[in-house]
Amino acid sequence: MAKNWIQLPRTEGTASRQAHADLPEGTFEREIGREGFFGPATHMHHRHPPTGWIHFEGPMRPRAFDTTKMDQGNPSPWKAPLLMHNASTRIRAWTLSKGMETLARNADGDELLFVHSGAGQLFCDYGRMKFSEGDYISLPRSTTWRIETSEEVRLLMIEATNSAYQLPEKGLVGPHAIFDPAVLDTPVIDEQFLAQQDEKEWTVEVKASGEVGRIVFPFNPLDAIGWHGDLCPVKVNWRDIRPLMSHRYHLPPSAHTTFVANRFVVCTFVPRPFESDPGALKVPFFHNNDDFDEVIFYHQGKFFSRDNIHPGMISFHPRGFTHGPHPKALENAFEQTAAGTDEVAVMIDTRDPLIVDAALEGVEWSGYVDSWKRQE
Repeated sequence: MAKNWIQLPRTEGTASRQAHADLPEGTFEREIGREGFFGPATHMHHRHPPTGWIHFEGPMRPRAFDTTKMDQGNPSPWKAPLLMHNASTRIRAWTLSKGMETLARNADGDELLFVHSGAGQLFCDYGRMKFSEGDYISLPRSTTWRIETSEEVRLLMIEATNSAYQLPEKGLVGPHAIFDPAVLDTPVIDEQFLAQQDEKEWTVEVKASGEVGRIVFPFNPLDAIGWHGDLCPVKVNWRDIRPLMSHRYHLPPSAHTTFVANRFVVCTFVPRPFESDPGALKVPFFHNNDDFDEVIFYHQGKFFSRDNIHPGMISFHPRGFTHGPHPKALENAFEQTAAGTDEVAVMIDTRDPLIVDAALEGVEWSGYVDSWKRQE
């Protein structure tokens, strides 16, 4: 059924005319929105920072984890530690120190690999694809693949369970905004791919309904000599992303959507200039994302809206509470000393609540919930 929101825009009391700009003096803006920045919204103006709590109880608290402290090494992706999951996605962290000795296939949904560090080659049904730090690799459901490493590889794996990855609708800005589809790389059938085809025994580990089965072949099943069609793995590096910007308005995270699946999106934050309009916010605005859980994986750079966060960490903001910049970042809400941001991060917004898995229990930064308190 199509949604017909009750929408009656009004202004009450002292308020700005434009969201995220020209805030009344001495106030802090909080966005209360529906459908993850796509639905109706109200912008409240408060006397105090909306994250100014002194104590937080219960499971809905903001949490942060340091994945660099995890033992992620395993030759099979299906044994990589599961970080968070729900019915629509499964998020894993995987370290591969040497090439895979078996092939992998995910029959549960598309797989998205984000290369946090390292480099190598991915061989799959469609051919060979070189990869390096910062690459996204989208693998269609039931693609058979394996990785050969040239150095240790650390990956964030994001499964679109019972779903497929698509590109976001780009609307008024046109299909070439954010990145031109022409920059997408696809596997090639070249001499190196043909050379790896042999008559030795190979095992394919197939994940289906969360269980892993094994299919043994007396030859390498990656034996294609050609293909044609419009379904295949694709690769894009964060450096190819040209973020949408407005010098007078701080765009919401949804403007940085890279991939869309059923009931969740994957966004990429990359370096960009700060807003130049004197009255425009230059840090993320306080908001209630009440219909989505928010996960951010910090890849590299200086994370300007967060304190004590380093590459390899992951934050988790469940729905139902206000979050936004830390106090130090808030001091620069309208004036920045640098020309732009210097951060790369992957955000996953899920329409359904996420379950934090046991692998993260030993690597949690318990003080994250208190990091919004102003330090005297």
